[in-house]
Amino acid sequence: MRLIAIAIVMSVNPLVHGAESFGNSIEEITVFGGNNALSGDPVNATEGTIYGAQFALRPITRPAELLEFVPGLIATQHSGEGKGNQYFLRGFNLDHGTDLAIRVDDLPVNMPSHAHGQGYADLNFLIPELIDSMSYRKGPYYAEVGDFGTAASSDFSYVDALQEGIASITLGENDYARTFAGYTFDTLGGKLTAAGAHTEYAGPWQLDQDLDKTTGFLKYYQDTALGQWSITAASYDNTWNSTDQIPLRAVQNGALDRFSAIDDSDGGETHRHSLAIDWQQETESAAWSFNAYGMDYGLALFSNFTYFLDDPVRGDQFEQFEERRVYGFHGKYQRDLDFSGFASTLTLGIQNRTDDIDVGLYKTQQRLRYLTTREDDVEQSLNSVYASIDTEWTSKFRSVAALRADHYEYDVDSDLNLNSGDGNDDLLSPKFSLIYAQSDRTEYFLSAGQGFHSNDARGTTITQDPVSGLAVAQVDPLAKARSYELGMRTAAIANTQVAVSLFSLKLDSELLYVGDAGTTEALGESKRRGVEIAALYAPKPWLLIDADVTMTKARLLGVGADHHIPNSVERTASLGMIIEGFNKWSGGLRVRYLGEAPLIEDNSVISDSTLLVNAQATYQFSPAWSLGVEFMNLLDSQDNDITYFYESQLANEVTPQEDLHFHPVEPRSVRVTLQARF
Repeated sequence: MRLIAIAIVMSVNPLVHGAESFGNSIEEITVFGGNNALSGDPVNATEGTIYGAQFALRPITRPAELLEFVPGLIATQHSGEGKGNQYFLRGFNLDHGTDLAIRVDDLPVNMPSHAHGQGYADLNFLIPELIDSMSYRKGPYYAEVGDFGTAASSDFSYVDALQEGIASITLGENDYARTFAGYTFDTLGGKLTAAGAHTEYAGPWQLDQDLDKTTGFLKYYQDTALGQWSITAASYDNTWNSTDQIPLRAVQNGALDRFSAIDDSDGGETHRHSLAIDWQQETESAAWSFNAYGMDYGLALFSNFTYFLDDPVRGDQFEQFEERRVYGFHGKYQRDLDFSGFASTLTLGIQNRTDDIDVGLYKTQQRLRYLTTREDDVEQSLNSVYASIDTEWTSKFRSVAALRADHYEYDVDSDLNLNSGDGNDDLLSPKFSLIYAQSDRTEYFLSAGQGFHSNDARGTTITQDPVSGLAVAQVDPLAKARSYELGMRTAAIANTQVAVSLFSLKLDSELLYVGDAGTTEALGESKRRGVEIAALYAPKPWLLIDADVTMTKARLLGVGADHHIPNSVERTASLGMIIEGFNKWSGGLRVRYLGEAPLIEDNSVISDSTLLVNAQATYQFSPAWSLGVEFMNLLDSQDNDITYFYESQLANEVTPQEDLHFHPVEPRSVRVTLQARF
């Protein structure tokens, strides 16, 4: 039986392209076999792999929404489409990626000590047509996952080569236009893949968004007797105008339309250029892999969230600027062992990441600087080693024990000497999982582990606020996260798979996004407890239905009883349907719900929930030609992508006002794609 599949626990269609990995790393796993049995060796009930053919069936507004294949994860936006997205998962407002580690083709996406927020992860450079797979893992239970991988981690992998050439053009409402082309050439005993995409988009806003995005990709891949190796170059440039959040009061009194902007000079430009080398080799009992990379990244972001609160004449626009060079490598060795008569797999790894950052914060008017708030040269590195051993004790019991060691060094050279300094921090993170296979259809998981996110290096050395001149408390370099999880996955019901997980996570330092400052603030300890339920149902070979729901209780600790975490969404849900190969038709329908969230600690102000429906359908005229149509926000919802509560002041106001500030979801729109394969 031919099945289409979307992953809950590493679930894929065996007929969809994808490669099985060595040992007990993430593998290809079939959801529904002829005997309806589970397969593979996951560490936790909430990990999975999605393969490329499935991404084409998901209607998306922006590239980061591909992360919503991760059950319970929601990606939104509170500014222009060139800016990193806002992520929500397990009761976390992950801001732009603080507790969500993301990699693309083994290169890190998260940026520590970033101009706009710690762990900033901008996925706008992602090229969906090139994705071979995406693996995801929840919780800090995995040895190779380091900085930012506390709530979850996600890894996108690009193809080594395209099976055929692809060219497409997409046109849509509000002057949306995107072109893509890619082809693989046989050359020099290997395969050379060249691809690129260009996107322009005005958007539904009264201010022309003027998005202009270009991405390029070049990869040479060769399979030799000594292993598989590749060298990859990628490039991304983007410019845009922002439509930042606006105050509710101005919409209610008729001064502003929902799709208005207050400061029409907000916006930005960014780039990301990278070069990477990969090598891997496998034998019957061992596997080696090595990846090294260099990256040039930059951002100039102009924002105004408080309008005329601080400066009634010039306004409150500010620029967050950085230029960054990133270098790193990751080496991994795996070997099958006989551990006192028990079959085991040993994994050893070493990692390094070094960032050289020039970062600044400036007061601006119409994107022109007139005052420097602070400038810093930051050098930081994270050196890590890890080891794990996966042991099969009986036919039903298996364990995975791991230990990770991280050494963090930083040196901050600030324009205010009082805020300069250097230092280091070390952290040992143990991890353990126990897996019980009740049968070939039902498994149980118990996991415990420690992870971390780093804090901005500038926060570890600061002593004086550069604006107020007041003394400022320093933050710890590394903030620990300790988590426990009990999970279950089962395929006991025909053509159905269900995964359930109960989790608890305590974080030493909660990073809170501050809307009126455009930055993050380190608070005290926090704790989250919750339950996740995800299910798949395939009633027909061409039809798959998936659903998930997450319910979380998120609280700050040590600051009084029952203190809520601002913008921590405690309930999310999604429902999806995929049709593939039904009389030349394929398509998808997606319903996603983002629940209410407290906007201040005492829970007296709460955001409204958001419900969105996207849909798409594609007709395959011939093996070479197809025509697809996407309906974004099919029901034309008037909900908001994001809501904050803080103080601001408009030009015609004489005193500051505390108010809700929101960014609306885009109205219903249609996009049509013509694709050719050759």
